[in-house]
Amino acid sequence: MDAVLVLPFTGIFISLLVYLIGQWLFDKTNGFFLFTPLLVGMVLGIVILMIWAKVTGSTTATVYKAYYKPGGDIIFWFLNPATMAFAIPLYRRNDVFKKYWFDAILTLFIGGFISLFGIHLVCKLFGLSATSTAAMLPQAATTAVAMPVAAGIGGDSAVTAMACILNAVVIYALAEFLIKVLRLKQIPKVGTGLGLGSAGHTVGSAKAVQLGSIQGAMASVAVVGIAVAMDVLVPIYYALFMK
Repeated sequence: MDAVLVLPFTGIFISLLVYLIGQWLFDKTNGFFLFTPLLVGMVLGIVILMIWAKVTGSTTATVYKAYYKPGGDIIFWFLNPATMAFAIPLYRRNDVFKKYWFDAILTLFIGGFISLFGIHLVCKLFGLSATSTAAMLPQAATTAVAMPVAAGIGGDSAVTAMACILNAVVIYALAEFLIKVLRLKQIPKVGTGLGLGSAGHTVGSAKAVQLGSIQGAMASVAVVGIAVAMDVLVPIYYALFMK
């Protein structure tokens, strides 16, 4: 069974299977947030690898490494072009970005730095280790960016991936509720788009696109902008406050 797992097709098949199951459950439950395909795929994938490890008498970490290289790694490669595809709604409404570009960039960098303090504080309150805290810091960035940033400061990139996915799932599920409760409809559509993109990454941007073209364009700006901000700010924050 170990020989089967290291085949590229196996990792691709497992990844697609768990995602399609999540998509089916999501459709059948009329979009119930607990059945968001990303969340279901993550949980089912973990369960499958744990069962595989149990059956073969191996460790879950060993099975995961075999799954990830090369099959899972091929799936992961598509994160980069998928992220760049969010430039399309931005291109369609680049008039909005030209008008608010300075406000957007300034907001993302200031908000990103404040979020690092908040994450660090919460990690301290829960007694997380330095490695876990380092993994949590860049979670505002999309997964493809956050994982190498976390690894660069000694964090566990697997924990980072989980944090990013949970962020996205929660924002996608609760976006309309939060907009209503926090009265975000009273603020410009630009602010709503920036909030959804920076908090929910590409999944939050998908929700923003559903709300309108301006929200979708600014969410795309936020996904790229907050990724750049985290890439710059996280190492600085780590060096100043955690070393």
